[in-house]
Amino acid sequence: LVYVISMSFAYSIAGIIASTFGANIQIAMQNPFVVISFSLIFVALAFSLFGFYEIKLPEFIQNRLVSQSDEAGKKGGFIGIAIMGFLSALIVGPCVAPPLAGAIIYISQTGDILLGGTSLFVMSLGMGLPLLLIGLGAGKFMPKPGGWMNRVSQIFGVVMIGIAIQNLSKILPDNVTLLLWSLLLITSSIYMGALEPLKNRFTSESLIKSFAFIMLLYGSYLFINVISDKSIDNQKVDKVTGLEFVKLNSLDELDEKLFQSEKVVMVDFSAKWCASCQELEEITFTNQKVKESLKDFDLYQIDVTDNSNEKKAMMKELGIVGPPAILFFQYGVELEEKRIYGFKNPEDFIKHIQTVK
Repeated sequence: LVYVISMSFAYSIAGIIASTFGANIQIAMQNPFVVISFSLIFVALAFSLFGFYEIKLPEFIQNRLVSQSDEAGKKGGFIGIAIMGFLSALIVGPCVAPPLAGAIIYISQTGDILLGGTSLFVMSLGMGLPLLLIGLGAGKFMPKPGGWMNRVSQIFGVVMIGIAIQNLSKILPDNVTLLLWSLLLITSSIYMGALEPLKNRFTSESLIKSFAFIMLLYGSYLFINVISDKSIDNQKVDKVTGLEFVKLNSLDELDEKLFQSEKVVMVDFSAKWCASCQELEEITFTNQKVKESLKDFDLYQIDVTDNSNEKKAMMKELGIVGPPAILFFQYGVELEEKRIYGFKNPEDFIKHIQTVK
């Protein structure tokens, strides 16, 4: 238990460091160069999970850490075991490195210190749980090593590539993103044997092939939509309309609108790469009751996707860390206590609007 908890603290520190640095460069992380770099890292991690190569620390560093860990263990007592656990977190094996690196990359982009520390702490507790079970005499119930472990790694490899595509969707056109998703689904389904003949019925193999065939069909459907120049996203937009915002691009434009307006003004700072912004647009702003509650407001939206110097200066002037941020003005003066940061569901949003009127 001491060994596992010490290991967890080491991971927790790594999560806090990633979150702290990420909080300072959260918006800069959306730069196309950074997005592409992170996506390539995820692809590299995926190929390591597919077995093309291993990702691990250089041998001379690993050997030194192992020797120090062994020396700490020989000293005995809880302190020695704690040191062993802490150092073991640094001895990253090839089967742990890709998921761990993927988690740290994700956390570094959230800027949430509590999330960074607790998530990696909990993750490492999960990693240490088998050790605790084995220590309690449950080793005979543990599954035996075998080919199934390679299958698990391959599944996580596909997940890693999916994360890379999701990252790239921030900067790529919708049809290109759909094309990448279709190719991932098609190649994954073929890799799972969707086109190979079924040898035995009523087995796990038949269940896997059925799932793979569904993936193949859906991937082919997306591919056909792309090559026929049809966007599923656009079809959804046609069916569900959100709020009608007037787009603004500068602080001067905003000041002019505030000076002219006799109504309460709502200004939404949004970005394509912001997940909470997308939730607001797709869940909250499409709600009919939300639209009704805002019928007496002037609605403006400022898109900070490009993170230009003008947009950064604008956010700095208004004291905004990043999107999503919703500001309310009356007679040209901001109602600062009414600011909204992050996602609010329709019910909570309506309650908030009622306090603004």
